[in-house]
Amino acid sequence: MKLISTLSYLAVGLLSVNFSTPLRAADGPAVKRILFFSKSAGFEHSAIRRVNGQPSHAENVLQKLGEKYNFEFTFTKDGRVFTPENLAKYDAFFFYTTGDLTKVGTDKNPAMTPEGKAAFLEAIHNGKGFIGTHSASDTFHSPNYEAGRDGRYQADGDNADPYVKMLGAEFIIHGAQQKSHMIVADPNFPGLSGVPADFGPLEEWYSLKNFASNLHVLLIQDTAGMRGNMYQRPPYPATWARMYGQGRVFYTNMGHREDVWDNPVFQQVLVGGINWAVRNVDADVTPNIDQVTPKANQLPSPPPPR
Repeated sequence: MKLISTLSYLAVGLLSVNFSTPLRAADGPAVKRILFFSKSAGFEHSAIRRVNGQPSHAENVLQKLGEKYNFEFTFTKDGRVFTPENLAKYDAFFFYTTGDLTKVGTDKNPAMTPEGKAAFLEAIHNGKGFIGTHSASDTFHSPNYEAGRDGRYQADGDNADPYVKMLGAEFIIHGAQQKSHMIVADPNFPGLSGVPADFGPLEEWYSLKNFASNLHVLLIQDTAGMRGNMYQRPPYPATWARMYGQGRVFYTNMGHREDVWDNPVFQQVLVGGINWAVRNVDADVTPNIDQVTPKANQLPSPPPPR
């Protein structure tokens, strides 16, 4: 695999890294350009950590998928790329992020400006695609989360952060890594037909809140038998697609572990979501959250103080 790892300043004077080569199959769709953003203002996951300037594990996986499916990824941790002029270059934005990205935070990479955040959300609302994995839901938290431990277990409703309203839900907390059964809610969505009935990898599973009413749920977190107070709740959405204005939004809570990124089923689900988000394929995303996870907003109780 050939990697282009040259650092180049964009025309707008912003730093990014493009590890991919544009591709177009003779009989396939045109290349779709995707900005993969992995700034960690909070906890930095090992799957997106770069060592000695080399691409992260997730970046290597996406590079290979890009070569196969005509996705041209630009990989960056630099929040300064979020300007209207630069956003216009991409068909979709892919986040594996944590924390308030308008702050430098843990990884010390340049922050997104508040104006950049607004421009990014407007770009999606106007028709760009969005893909989020794992801690994309642990990003730009709402007021109750910021208020403290007990607040994390309370819904925010209309007070949810604008980013959370775009994504469709928000991280509460996670417990110990464990296997958890994923129930397929829509096998007709791209990438879902091959998910086996017993699919349930070892993973760090997120308990979530602030679910949007128009989620089209794809995979359901089967909480039966899960260990930890945060999972003592009815089944809830784990992977979904939804519309945000004219934009297509896809999210999965999977992606913490490197072996999950290497899992063919995960890759199949991810590619299906990307293809839908960048409009290579269409799908029926009629909201189904009330039908397939009717008690999704029944949240767990916070654990007793220690």
